[in-house]
Amino acid sequence: MTRNTPKSSYIGSLMDKARPTPNSQLGRRLDGEDQEIDISSYSIKFEQCQYIKQYAEEYDEETDSILETKRFVIFRLCPDSSCSSCNYNYGEYIVDMETYLQSTLQHKQEEQENYCQACEECEEEEAANDDAAAANDDGNRRRSLAILKRRSLYNVDCSSCYTQCQNIENMEENGYVDASEYIECEKVYENENTGVVYYAGAICGNSGTRIKVGLFTDEECNVHDGDASVDQYLKNENGYNVKLSYHLLKQTFVANECVASCTKVDENANEDNDDDAAQEDAEVETAEVCENLYEAAGKCENPHGFESGMDYSYSDYYDIQVANEETVCDYITTIQAGHFDETGEVVISGGQTTILGNSVQTTGGQKFALTFFVIGTVGLAAYAALLHRKLTKDSKADLADQGDGAMA
Repeated sequence: MTRNTPKSSYIGSLMDKARPTPNSQLGRRLDGEDQEIDISSYSIKFEQCQYIKQYAEEYDEETDSILETKRFVIFRLCPDSSCSSCNYNYGEYIVDMETYLQSTLQHKQEEQENYCQACEECEEEEAANDDAAAANDDGNRRRSLAILKRRSLYNVDCSSCYTQCQNIENMEENGYVDASEYIECEKVYENENTGVVYYAGAICGNSGTRIKVGLFTDEECNVHDGDASVDQYLKNENGYNVKLSYHLLKQTFVANECVASCTKVDENANEDNDDDAAQEDAEVETAEVCENLYEAAGKCENPHGFESGMDYSYSDYYDIQVANEETVCDYITTIQAGHFDETGEVVISGGQTTILGNSVQTTGGQKFALTFFVIGTVGLAAYAALLHRKLTKDSKADLADQGDGAMA
């Protein structure tokens, strides 16, 4: 059973149209001046992926439905990389899954490239150390320190990184394809003889704890075919079946770990300055992945004591901002309470359903009345159709008789 509520439609449109504005929650109005919120000391933690079915703006002829499926991700900003606990001074956010995956995957792709680049420098670092020791060369020593810094930044283990990077580089040759290439809805199979068409796209799995690739029967990826195996229909350019590798995608939904740090990594900062005090005084910037997600997301911050969050005290839009945050917080709470199943349908259990904080108990009499009403409505609709056909038929007969009379 699917129900649409004003709040669920509102949240869907809010996510669709979220854009930074002059009054964006990225800025705080203090004494009439906007100040950027500093989230550089926080980290992203994945919480949940969820489908929500709601009324569509337009009727979908392909699926013969007035409903559309929205895909959301709930995440947190946790202080000081405390993603394993993260129980105070955190913000909770909801954003469309496409934006979440685009931002986090781009970040992870860059991390992976930097990791393998630093891995290639392992042998160079040994050679630089030998040259520096032999010639007492300060230039080679600085180069060696720069290589060590990159290895530390990207957690490179020279004893094992080469094998890992080679597996990534030779993925296609080994019959695999990166699952992150199929997060957007795209056609992957079509049989003109049988008319079977499949589209691949990202789906929520394991009660929202995972994000994986599934098959859909429509080009908007609203109708998921849970019985079809993705690997059976994915083929490379030579027509051979390929398997999905989740090496990159699985890093966007790790459990009880940080997906990404909001501190921007700058491997060139103070490169020529060995003064520790100068490096500590350097300005810390916010990572792009955190900026993008923070701007696009609906925010629930004040209830969780988020110290770097929104302060509406001096805003001309105080009441609107507070109401918006309450709506987002209610919506996130409803999702986390399990009131939607994996397909986005509202869950009704034991005659009771709770939608956005409003609990409704359905009694036995109400169930009977509802059933009687539905059946009665269907019966009346059938009778109305029959009556319409009878009246139309009689009207045509009368017109025919009038026509014969005029001819005479």
